[in-house]
Amino acid sequence: MATQKKKFSIYEKAAIKATEFTGSTPALMIALITILVWIITGPLFNYSDTWQLVINTGTTIVTFLMVFLIQRTQNKDSKALHMKLNELVASLKGPSNRLVDVENIPEDDLETLQKFYAKLAEMSSKERNISDSHSIEEAELRHKEKLSSK
Repeated sequence: MATQKKKFSIYEKAAIKATEFTGSTPALMIALITILVWIITGPLFNYSDTWQLVINTGTTIVTFLMVFLIQRTQNKDSKALHMKLNELVASLKGPSNRLVDVENIPEDDLETLQKFYAKLAEMSSKERNISDSHSIEEAELRHKEKLSSK
């Protein structure tokens, strides 16, 4: 099945271009040149408060914008990664489907799941083959069976 390309909004296109540019060598070179020019002009302006204010204001604005750009990119990458993992979990026979879309459950439910998996890890550490168990229920059942057979 071929993937159909969706048209991006002008804002999304701008964000994509900005992300690509800010992570590039030319962007780094521009930043370094800007700092060098600022340092070189220090003596010309007698290292005045205005001279310092220019770089402080510029870097504050760039930092402010970069926080949102980085967060946007991270959110998109995280979403794509979750979708890929959801596809794998949903398509495989062994793993529990309860973990599909687990990133969207409440924090206390995540903590409960984490405790279950910590328990599973503890039980698995006593096994020779850690891939034997596929779910909490299977692990608990196998663990009980082993205990009863002793």
